[in-house]
Amino acid sequence: MDYKKSGVDIEAGYRSVELMKDAVKATMRPEVLGGLGGFSGAFSLEKIKEMEEPILLSGTDGCGTKVKLAFILDKHDTIGIDAVAMCVNDVVCAGGEPLFFLDYIACGKNYPEKIATIVGGVAEGCKQSECALIGGETAEHPGLMPVDEYDLAGFAVGVVDKKDLITGENIKPGDTLIGIASSGVHSNGFSLVRSVFRMTEESLNTYYDSLGKTLGEALLAPTKIYVKTMKSIKNAGVKVKGCSHITGGGFYENIPRMLPEGINAVVKKDSYEIPEIFKMLQKDGDIAEQMMYNTFNMGIGLVLAVDPKDVDTTMEAVKAAGETPYIIGSCEAGEKGVTLC
Repeated sequence: MDYKKSGVDIEAGYRSVELMKDAVKATMRPEVLGGLGGFSGAFSLEKIKEMEEPILLSGTDGCGTKVKLAFILDKHDTIGIDAVAMCVNDVVCAGGEPLFFLDYIACGKNYPEKIATIVGGVAEGCKQSECALIGGETAEHPGLMPVDEYDLAGFAVGVVDKKDLITGENIKPGDTLIGIASSGVHSNGFSLVRSVFRMTEESLNTYYDSLGKTLGEALLAPTKIYVKTMKSIKNAGVKVKGCSHITGGGFYENIPRMLPEGINAVVKKDSYEIPEIFKMLQKDGDIAEQMMYNTFNMGIGLVLAVDPKDVDTTMEAVKAAGETPYIIGSCEAGEKGVTLC
């Protein structure tokens, strides 16, 4: 008996590392010290000294049961983008710049090419967010997980100067709410999604004219990364008052997280066109509207609160970053929470 016969293939792990090296190297920043394969990732904080009062930010998350779709379609090249997005978008909600990311893959069996493809997606997410992939771990769990399945999670560390920290404390009645379009379902609500649609290869490969793509393509569309968008807004001279990443819990749970006491966010449902995938979900699943807005992003991945005088500048900065903004509502005096009308 040896380790390989018990289900853990160390050589496959070495092969995975070799296959992913080029993708990981492509994410490097000047602050990264050392190479791939050490016991820890080293990142110089020399540039942070230029800040008046630097504050470290962190975020950790995974892709949830969205990975089930990747298993069914045997498509693993974008799920890593989701893992990065879920973490770095939380960091930018506080006004931070993501510095580095680490991933963790747990699998029933290490198939080197598959693991390298997953990490290639992680590296792509890191490139989109201009942060370095400085380490990670792939763990084989024979007997605990099926051999063809895996779970993916990670965490990001970022930094912000205290004067640029977005806290929401200065949001006032009359401030404008700007929503930035999502790419679809992103990485939340997939337990409900999988209850609505048949999770078979045939069903997911079915093309829908209303979607302009297959169901699987619509559902696996990677989560938008808003790092460059927030940088564009900051570089335009706008001080964002509040920022909310619309993840699990949808509008009702996430928007209040950026609000101070005594402020109610009023969101106009007709202020933008809800993407077709959400209409299909609601109709096919017979899901109540309140549940839709309490589960999914409904086409809005990020919500900003800005001073009315900054609205035009913010809208242009978002467009300049290649994203689509909408004026979706405003802030009013009232009980802390969200009103959809």
